[in-house]
Amino acid sequence: MSTLDDVFGLAASHGLHVSAEGATVNEAGLDYRVVMAFDETGRRWVLRIPRRTDVSEGMAAEVRILDLVAPVLGSDGVAVPDWQVRAPELIAYPALPGAPGLTLSETGEPLWHMDPASPDYSARLGRLLARLHSLGAAEAEASGVEVRSSEQVRQTWQDDVARVSEAFTVAPALAEAWQAWLEDDTCWPDRTVMTHGEIYPAHVLLDEHGTITGVLDWTTARVDDPARDLAAQYGAAGEEMLQATLAAYEQAGGHVHSGLAAQARHLWEASPLGYALYALTTGDEADRATAAAMLHPEA
Repeated sequence: MSTLDDVFGLAASHGLHVSAEGATVNEAGLDYRVVMAFDETGRRWVLRIPRRTDVSEGMAAEVRILDLVAPVLGSDGVAVPDWQVRAPELIAYPALPGAPGLTLSETGEPLWHMDPASPDYSARLGRLLARLHSLGAAEAEASGVEVRSSEQVRQTWQDDVARVSEAFTVAPALAEAWQAWLEDDTCWPDRTVMTHGEIYPAHVLLDEHGTITGVLDWTTARVDDPARDLAAQYGAAGEEMLQATLAAYEQAGGHVHSGLAAQARHLWEASPLGYALYALTTGDEADRATAAAMLHPEA
């Protein structure tokens, strides 16, 4: 899809008629291009156009995830997308209430619409995650959602480190840090829970009072390490607000094992690994060059 007209034509072919007037485009996502536009009744819609065929292949799994989490988060007033157009080339759903805490400018610069280091946001995030993480492996498995055990989580990271180390030159200090992390029993979870996987302010919707009204983009959600939903908070807001989030999380019923905070830090610091895996998925030379620079910055 190269132009807005192409996107609107695609939507019309699925019975959704939206206008270019007031439409906006968000290119921030690695997996989807997102267009927001109004229909003839004034209702705002979100149109997600997959960037690659492997993204389309994951749509059925994301539907099962949304069906699982919608009633659980909805009981706390937090909405998730309700896909009303579900096709390999297009997803469309009515826009959720609120606005994202983070967007990108036309030049790719981050535009913050909230303070990620706010104690209020940290507490709200902790309560949200406690609610999401109350869903365990049994409920997810019964719904057809991917489940990874604690052992599988750790093994997957070991496999990913091996794969990236084989495909790229990794700085020795980084390779040693990864190995120490993989061998540190205290970091790894004693149980896994339903996680979002990319829960950071670009995917969190807020009202004018800072209340969390919705959570977007469940593409990477599964039962996994709870720390994966805390890593971005550490990256954006630092140690103090990570601890504030964990305090609210525990108070709301979340299970805090002794290495949870350390694991959140490790996962954030492993972001070059995640980008390298993305580059291997896309096969794009520019992505590979970016990954190579992250993995061996001195080279």
